[in-house]
Amino acid sequence: MRLSIDHRTRYSFSQPQARVVQLLRMTPQDDGAQSVINWSIDVDCDARLSKGRDGYGNITTMLYVDGPVDHVEIMVRGEVATDAYAGLVSGTLETLPPVLFLRQTALTRADAAIQDFANSVCGAVSSPHRRAETLNVALFERLGLRAGRSPKTRTAAEAFTQGGASTRDAAQVMIAAARAAGLPARFVSGHCLDGPNAGNHKTAHCWVEVFVEGTGWIGFDPSMGRHPGETYVRVAIGLDASDSTPLSGTRMGGGIEELDVAVHVEAGQDQ
Repeated sequence: MRLSIDHRTRYSFSQPQARVVQLLRMTPQDDGAQSVINWSIDVDCDARLSKGRDGYGNITTMLYVDGPVDHVEIMVRGEVATDAYAGLVSGTLETLPPVLFLRQTALTRADAAIQDFANSVCGAVSSPHRRAETLNVALFERLGLRAGRSPKTRTAAEAFTQGGASTRDAAQVMIAAARAAGLPARFVSGHCLDGPNAGNHKTAHCWVEVFVEGTGWIGFDPSMGRHPGETYVRVAIGLDASDSTPLSGTRMGGGIEELDVAVHVEAGQDQ
């Protein structure tokens, strides 16, 4: 499948800013399931872009804008050819050992409720692969999924208790439960043609990869109760959402900041 992606982010400031610095994790890479045909990052003002990699192997772009500036619009566009791969991850740049992804974070710490849920779902299942499969389906059925974004500070424990989870929340709950079951798990950010947010163009997509000894990393999407496949574009990974968020940064200046994000994914014509 050939997927076209248009991701636009606009920052508006009530007062001119002296400087704006942003870290972008918005560039996908070739792997066993996807090939990047073309990709570009454009800014609507004078800016300096510096490309690099973070510790997880994600492609990063540092963006520097010197003011005075009252808005910044970032336009990310590209096309990616994808294959149906039933979740099995291959051809990725692996910079860290799987055991690292057993580490808890503030956003993915399993409380007693998540631990009890993981035990009840996985207690009688001996196969690590089957434990991950069971967790994925059980969380899809347990969480009341909703379209749109959730607060960046919302933890897995809060999302599990409160329900109404976004795709970001569902991924972090899955990570917490998988680690509680002894399975290394990592957060994945990217895009999806037919996910819960397909109709509102307000956010990118999130899912999870779980490491199974003897098999490798396998993708699971608890917001859909399935494996990611040819309708997905994988962009960045991390221990939790904060490690793979598409944009983060700072600004020098007062006033109020407003953020508007629009993401559009569509199927193109295969060549």
